[in-house]
Amino acid sequence: MIILILMSAGMYVSPGNTAAAANIGSVYVIPVEHQIERGLTSFMKRGFAEAEKMEAGLIVLEINTPGGRVDQADEIGNLIKNTKIPTVAFIRGDAASAGSFIALNADKIVMAEGSMIGAASMVDGMGNPVEDPKMIAWWKSKMASAAESKGRQKEIAQGMTDLKMKVEMPEIGKTKEAGEIIALSPDEALKVGYADKIANSTNEVIEWMGYSTNDVFHMERTFSEKLATFLTSPGVMTLLLFIGIAGVIIEVIVPGFGVPGILGIAAFVLYFFGNSVAGFAGSETWLLFIIGIAMLLMELFVPSFGILGIIGSASLIVGVVRAAYSTSHVALSLGIAAACALVAIIVVAVVFKERGIWNKFILQESLTKEQGYIPIEDRDTLIGLVGTSVTPLRPSGTAEFEGRRFDVVTVGGFIDPGRAVRVLKTDGTRIVVEEVEA
Repeated sequence: MIILILMSAGMYVSPGNTAAAANIGSVYVIPVEHQIERGLTSFMKRGFAEAEKMEAGLIVLEINTPGGRVDQADEIGNLIKNTKIPTVAFIRGDAASAGSFIALNADKIVMAEGSMIGAASMVDGMGNPVEDPKMIAWWKSKMASAAESKGRQKEIAQGMTDLKMKVEMPEIGKTKEAGEIIALSPDEALKVGYADKIANSTNEVIEWMGYSTNDVFHMERTFSEKLATFLTSPGVMTLLLFIGIAGVIIEVIVPGFGVPGILGIAAFVLYFFGNSVAGFAGSETWLLFIIGIAMLLMELFVPSFGILGIIGSASLIVGVVRAAYSTSHVALSLGIAAACALVAIIVVAVVFKERGIWNKFILQESLTKEQGYIPIEDRDTLIGLVGTSVTPLRPSGTAEFEGRRFDVVTVGGFIDPGRAVRVLKTDGTRIVVEEVEA
């Protein structure tokens, strides 16, 4: 018996009878690869929008992913459930963790030889099992609901997520015990109803679904999406953060080069651009970045005792963290980049110490006799001169030498005015005299 369901782009023929006439409509193939994160969600939204715009008759999801964020998998699952276009998940490699949830939301599941579906227990950013009962219960119910909506046993889906659960699978002669997790091979998935067919190519899947392989559109990432994928890889992200931190700080503490500042700002722009296109960064992260750079530049010209620099640095750090995939995801990269940048900054500061901004706050000039500076008159030239006491010296007073008057002090005793006195020595500003015979 052939079941026909009228669709806007043609007819959907039950794949139980492949001898039926081919369905009408083009086929839209969307790859579901790498980690499941906001970037993939944005990519999938674009794909489904384009498929609906071109009135495609079938969407094929080519799945090969180790999993990722369950919140993003939930968004993708809603995309699949809400579309009016028939969907088939073709698992070419692994549909692990959140990837299995995406596959369970499709109308049909086809698996290639050597592929896998399952192993969907929740883990945190460090790969450790999540212990929160509420999160586990939520994810377990999501998996069960996706399986039930397509007529599959919900207990198996629950066993993919719950380590403590025991699940009987008589179809394949296995029992999942507590502490184990369910991961099904193609043959096992076919027997328990978690796969509808085993195929080795996308064209085979399309033909099995009753569509022509002559009208197939393979969705590809745009140049900006490919660039974003490259820029958000852990190694490149760490390098960009290193160049950004080192370049900006070097330009601030050793102004005048220009190149470090330009490279630093360019690195930060690439970092925020990549995370923005990938769907990680929002407009607020760009605002924090602009504020941070502006504050650091103002620190060069406005005396703020470091306040503007601190605010600018804090703004940049917050922007970097908010723009990343997750806090734990960026923590390691930011730590490594900051440590390497600190070493580079110290080296530059030592090599170019004569040009550092700290020189603005340190008196560099020394006023010496050799440079012609005499802050206090050199009174050693008075030694041996004979003059006349102007006032009584008891023991201090005033004496006149060569027409100039000086404050003097005697070696001891008193000297009346009008007496002849001779300079014995000088001690700083003190002039020591003694009485001599006229």
